[in-house]
Amino acid sequence: MSDATTEEVFDVVAATAPEIRATLVDRVGFESEENPSGEKQIAADVHADRLLEERLRPIDGVNEYASEERDELVTDGDGEDEGYGVAVDPVDGSSNIETNNAAGTIVGIYDGALPASGDKLVGAAYVLYGPRTTMVAATEGSVTEYVIEDGDRAVVREDVRIPDEAGDKGVFGFGGRVSEWPAEVEAFVREIEQELKLRYSGAMIGDINQVLSYGGIFAYPPLRSAPESKLRLLYEGNPIGYIVEAAGGRSSDGDRSILEVPPEDLHQRVPVHIGTTEYVDRLEAALD
Repeated sequence: MSDATTEEVFDVVAATAPEIRATLVDRVGFESEENPSGEKQIAADVHADRLLEERLRPIDGVNEYASEERDELVTDGDGEDEGYGVAVDPVDGSSNIETNNAAGTIVGIYDGALPASGDKLVGAAYVLYGPRTTMVAATEGSVTEYVIEDGDRAVVREDVRIPDEAGDKGVFGFGGRVSEWPAEVEAFVREIEQELKLRYSGAMIGDINQVLSYGGIFAYPPLRSAPESKLRLLYEGNPIGYIVEAAGGRSSDGDRSILEVPPEDLHQRVPVHIGTTEYVDRLEAALD
């Protein structure tokens, strides 16, 4: 499989981004159905999923399509380990649409049948619908930031690296209710809030983009009522872990790189801790 397929996937996602962004304005209501994770679907989720499926599946070399918004895998093959599997979160942070806050799109490109572990990723990207529409894409250990204008991506920064040390601009954001955090997580947060600025938007992409820019840590830790936490391995944990690790940072499920977590099903959840190596190391030590 050639790198051309990965680049074509990135191109298609960039070309579709303006239309997805428009859906955030036009389709703010709820659908009658829930997604496979039991969350009520917003019309923008469903429409973005349809757009991405229609445009990604015809790409030569893409054999499978999986989405956070649908129960089953869409495949053109016989389940054998051939071709690429593309997994998407069509609208990350869709609950922010009503209040006009940040949202994004996440895509992971796996070299093999889905569900697959993060070490099968050959590329990953996220699009952030902020004041500008930007894309951060990783492949072959390199991370590039683009601005998307009229569906085309133009390079803003090459060889993006997460700061080795979080300075005055360093940030942190932890999901879930404080009352649901394990005691070790709460103690860790009380420690780092003396060092980092709190930034939590309710859209993983918005928070990760700040961590990638300024250093620090983002986490959706295990919860007392849900040890597996909230975020999905295939659509969120793996792709974002891949990007941040390629940028010189770390990802962890609390014990190991998220990319090493064995996949069990399409909608598997995983605790997510991602950011500057120092802070992820310290959090792992606190959880040990």
